[in-house]
Amino acid sequence: MRWFKWGFWVVLIALVFAFCHYTLPQRDIVRVTGTEIIRQDFSKWNRIFYAQTDSGNNEGVNRDLRLINTSYPDGSVMVFRNEDTGFGWPWYFKLDSSNLQAEAADKISTRAAPEWVAIKHYGWRNEFLSIYPNAVTIWDVSGPDARIIPWSNIIIYIVLALIMLGFYRLVQRFKRRKIDPAIAQMEQKWDAVEARAAEAGDEMDRARGGVLAWFKKWFGASK
Repeated sequence: MRWFKWGFWVVLIALVFAFCHYTLPQRDIVRVTGTEIIRQDFSKWNRIFYAQTDSGNNEGVNRDLRLINTSYPDGSVMVFRNEDTGFGWPWYFKLDSSNLQAEAADKISTRAAPEWVAIKHYGWRNEFLSIYPNAVTIWDVSGPDARIIPWSNIIIYIVLALIMLGFYRLVQRFKRRKIDPAIAQMEQKWDAVEARAAEAGDEMDRARGGVLAWFKKWFGASK
């Protein structure tokens, strides 16, 4: 029972963490190296990781996808997609992907003369599934070591922690009021069954002893 309880909480926390890690905004300091538009095909494996099509357009099995190519201060690269989220999930209400693409193109810089920017985004990058994090906003920063405090994430994590704490207390209260008395009642019934079984066993032992004594008395006397 203890392993089941801990397994339940581990799985629940892992799912909540994965959901938050994908959905909540992250901020990367990068250098924009280029922008492009590709034709993206969607499959049953990666469709869920893409936002809806830009506002005003129809959804299909493939569409043009805006990409923003970037480089980190250590030289590694990251490719962001640039899609409208509209009023669907996740709720960023982004309707200006065309403007964001123009802003990103205006901030393209070289390694010799870098212009560092911060990109707020959500989502994951996975080459196997061909998915990209979705850029939400872009702005200039002082340099690659600029410090950005994610206040919104901190507040959301605090609220989620309070909600999970309240849910845990609710479960514990329900356990004390409903589950524990039911388990105690079942244990009492089981103890009563065991007691009756022990009494029945004692009675059978006494009866068997009486029968053996009767046999010894009569058959022993006949000898």
